[in-house]
Amino acid sequence: MSIEKHIDNLILQAMARGEFDDLKGQGKPINLDAYFATPEDVRMGYSVLKSNEFVPEEVDRLKEIGDLRAQVAASTDELEKAVLKKRLNEKELALSLILERNRRKR
Repeated sequence: MSIEKHIDNLILQAMARGEFDDLKGQGKPINLDAYFATPEDVRMGYSVLKSNEFVPEEVDRLKEIGDLRAQVAASTDELEKAVLKKRLNEKELALSLILERNRRKR
């Protein structure tokens, strides 16, 4: 049996067991524009990072900052609001340090 036929059989068996049911993005078209716009020498690495939902540290900080700002705006308790503002300031400082570090690397 050829390797291709063996792989096809493995895929068919997995499908029969339902291992491909409920996959993320199932039934949606795949947009490959960003993939092919990425330089070929880094394409695979970026693809692996993206498929594993890895994002740069500064993107995580920006998301946390946005969440904290929303919590501050929604809070009616002054003590809670003060704690949230302190955490927000810490995250903003952390983001500033990350961005400065990245600027110096260039």
